[in-house]
This record gives sequence, C-alpha cells and structure tokens, in this order.
Amino acid sequence: MPLKSGPADASVALPAAIPVAIPAYLRDVYWWAYLHPNAVRLFERTWLVNLILWGNFDRLRDAALAELGTSINGPLLQIACVYGNFTQCVAARLGKSGQLDVIDVAAIQLDNLRNKLQPDPRIRLHRQDAQLLSFPDASFESTLLFFLLHEQPEDVRRATLAEAHRVTKPGGKIIIVDYHQPRHSNPLRYLMRVVLKMLEPFALDLWREEISTYLPAKSGADAFHKTTYFGGLYQKVVITKSSA
Repeated sequence: MPLKSGPADASVALPAAIPVAIPAYLRDVYWWAYLHPNAVRLFERTWLVNLILWGNFDRLRDAALAELGTSINGPLLQIACVYGNFTQCVAARLGKSGQLDVIDVAAIQLDNLRNKLQPDPRIRLHRQDAQLLSFPDASFESTLLFFLLHEQPEDVRRATLAEAHRVTKPGGKIIIVDYHQPRHSNPLRYLMRVVLKMLEPFALDLWREEISTYLPAKSGADAFHKTTYFGGLYQKVVITKSSA
C-alpha cells in the first residue's frame, strides 16, 4: 500500500517512501492486528488498548513519558506506531527545538498515525524496518520502543535493539515498555501465559529472559534499570547508553 502524499497542510512531514518489504513474521503472524484495514479500524481505540492491557495503558504510557521529561527539546525516535494516544501524548511534550521521528514498516500504520496527529513540522514519519534503520549513528537523544519487542522473533528483536542502540547518542536513553513474567502471586499469570502462547507466539521470550539478553555486546557498559508493574506483568527498561 503506498503512503499518502496528503495535502499541503499534511499533519506531519512524510518523507518519500522507500520500498520496504513487510517482514515474514509480521505478514504471517500479525496480519490480523496491524496489516488488514479492519484491524486498524478495530484496534484504533484507546479504551480498547487499555482493556487489552488490563487497565494499565495510561500508567505504562506515562511511565515511558516520564523518562523524557516535561519538555522534549532534542531529537527523539519512536520505533513502530502504537494504537491509542501514545504518540499524541509524546508530541504534546515537544519543545521548540524538539523533533519526533516515527518509523514503521507498514504503510497502513503510518497512514493511521498521520491521521491522528495535528499539523506539526517537528514530526516526521518514515517507512523503515526496525531491523535496519537508515538514520546515521548517534542521531537521537532518546529512543522509544512501546510494546514492540514481544512481537518479534529473537533474531529480529536482537537486530532491532542493536539498531536502537546504534542510533541513540552516547549518554542518551533507550526506553522500553513491554511484557514481563508476572509474580507467582499474580492471578493473571496463568491466563496470560495461555493468551500470549495463542496470540503472541514470541512474547513468552520476555518471560524467560531479561531484555538485556538481547542487547548487542557493546552495550555492556551501559546503565540498565528495570521497573515492573501490575504484579510484574509489565516492565519498563531504561538503558542509558555509555558515554565511553
């Protein structure tokens, strides 16, 4: 599906589309959630996203935003579009010198996000694969990944994190919010294991392994901080890239 060029007062700057193939895992496993037009019409409801996250969408969104401060005045990268009002809330924090770049491999997701955003020259959308970003090294002060890694097979997850690490400046943050293995006392532990196994075949990787397991070897000197939420079902990981 081609990207919309839009009118002269388009919501965001939308660079010319570069042919990008839809990854096999997305096409074969997640077509029903992200690629079909009916999926966008169904899931593009903040209340539904909140329901899927057991009422924790606002809390997790705000936890990610808290890492960016009340005013964003540097370049920020969001890897993959997000249903609901996540990106609109990020955009609301952009300062005069702030810039938000959002990438997604699916044109339909970029079109959907473009339609949700107000006109703002500080925001740019790009059709790119998270595994192979076209940005130069150290391009961004911070990089956001909100519920993306659990949808990727291990090799793609490793490549995505390597790229996120590469394009983030020394001293900058990589902010990740995603699933996590809940505590044994969490009554949703067993239900969610079944749900994720059926619908999210790669998600249980994040129950078995720390996200740090998938980072590139050169990230060893980085600061790594994890916070869990809702009985351990969700996690926020903040990686502060070493300045060395």
